[in-house]
Amino acid sequence: MTQDEATTKTQEPQHSLDAEQVGYKQTLQSRHVQMIAIGGAIGTGLFLGSASRLHSTGPALLFSYAFVGVIAFFLMRALGELVLHRPTSGAFVSYMREFYGEKWAYVTGWMYWLNWALTGIAELSAVGLYIQYWWPQMPTWATVLIALAVVLAINLMSARAFGEFEFWAAILKVGAIVIFLAVGLVVVIGGFSIGTHKAGFSNLWSNPGGFWPASGDYTWYGPILVMSGVVFAYAAIEMVGVAAGEMANSEKEVPKAVNAVIYRIAIFYCGSILLLVSMLPTTEYKSGTSPFVTIFDRMGLPWISTLIQAVLIVAALSSLNSGLYSTGRVLRSLGMSKQAPKFTLKMSASGVPWAGIVMTSVVFVLGAALNAWVPDAFEIALEAAAIGVLFTWATIFLCQLRLRSLVNRGVIPASPFQMPGHPYTSIIGLVFLGLVLIGLAVSGWQSSPYFGHKVTFLVVVFGIPILAVLLALGWKLVEPAVIANTNGRIKAVWSNDGPTYGPNVDPDDLDPAKPSEGN
Repeated sequence: MTQDEATTKTQEPQHSLDAEQVGYKQTLQSRHVQMIAIGGAIGTGLFLGSASRLHSTGPALLFSYAFVGVIAFFLMRALGELVLHRPTSGAFVSYMREFYGEKWAYVTGWMYWLNWALTGIAELSAVGLYIQYWWPQMPTWATVLIALAVVLAINLMSARAFGEFEFWAAILKVGAIVIFLAVGLVVVIGGFSIGTHKAGFSNLWSNPGGFWPASGDYTWYGPILVMSGVVFAYAAIEMVGVAAGEMANSEKEVPKAVNAVIYRIAIFYCGSILLLVSMLPTTEYKSGTSPFVTIFDRMGLPWISTLIQAVLIVAALSSLNSGLYSTGRVLRSLGMSKQAPKFTLKMSASGVPWAGIVMTSVVFVLGAALNAWVPDAFEIALEAAAIGVLFTWATIFLCQLRLRSLVNRGVIPASPFQMPGHPYTSIIGLVFLGLVLIGLAVSGWQSSPYFGHKVTFLVVVFGIPILAVLLALGWKLVEPAVIANTNGRIKAVWSNDGPTYGPNVDPDDLDPAKPSEGN
């Protein structure tokens, strides 16, 4: 099949898929896109979560962050190929609809929503704890409502308002890291002392237990096992895919943002971990306290520790902001194909799918209240969110493999920004995610001597089957409406030979927005 023939075959189904974009405004500029990409790669996973991993793993955590960083780069290249094939605010849901059919679009959309809904609840609760650093008497419920009101107002204004917030949040996060990197380099290269400990790169191997500690409380596979947690430090870098549908020039900006991810990970994550290890023994870092706060407190610079505490709040608000932005778009994509309530289709005049955003906000509030009353129940829910991250990443790799397979068969034109090393890079990514799932189960089993407290293990072994059953039941409930809405055309848009339902099908019969938009 020639390229012209492939283009002709693309025209009809492409019309229906592009219907998801109706109503959105392409207002995100270059600076917004670049900072959304940076902000997604820098969050509480670095500012706070790295402390417990340093304590339990030692300097070899540097290897863990670097290796997972490579997988994250593969992920972003796979996503970049998909986005330049067809930018859409439906993102992973829309790609799964195109390449695997309505059923898998339904599963992907609700798993992604579950991930962000539960993550948002955690971030809201975290904001309450961070605020108490300055105002210990402030009730958590008040903080939760104020924080949610701020990000909700930003999201309901416009996509540009979302982009502006992420731009300035990323500036603050990057600024804090740059300050640390500058101070850290001076201290480490100069061999200055922090308290009673002399800083230097020699700490990489002179750290208690050496670079890769394997005795005492450490195990030789610790740096490998901890990768399952490092994945979630990088979670949200895929936000560029959701934002692509509202970019003014996605063809130019997405490749720039994607290609820069590997450098940002190397500088901000690996650079920070390298300096943290070189400045203090890893046993000095404690869970629940930012390692950056620990460093500056030991250096007698508490005012910088206060700044880091403020950055933690901004990072949590940024995560909340991203959660509302992405779930609103994903819910609308689901709603257009009758896989979510009809009201999720509603959009404002400024192109904001406000109904889905408000729906997620209500869940945030209810979840934060539940977290305050029943913390153990929420811990289980948070681990379920981790499963959502793995699932979303897996769908990106799977869609890239299917896209390239169809391109190689001459069914659809090639994306102008292709994944390098196909198919091996996506296959490596999928295998890695499978190993992460096993790692979660193993670390969950080791986390407590009591079976009932092996939360991560229980979520992986029992939670995944339960989620699968709930999603299967949900699909059975919505399937009749989806079939009616698509005139029975619920399979993937493309077969191995061309459009699944033929090149002459009426585009309106494939249009997920038909018969009503419901504004």
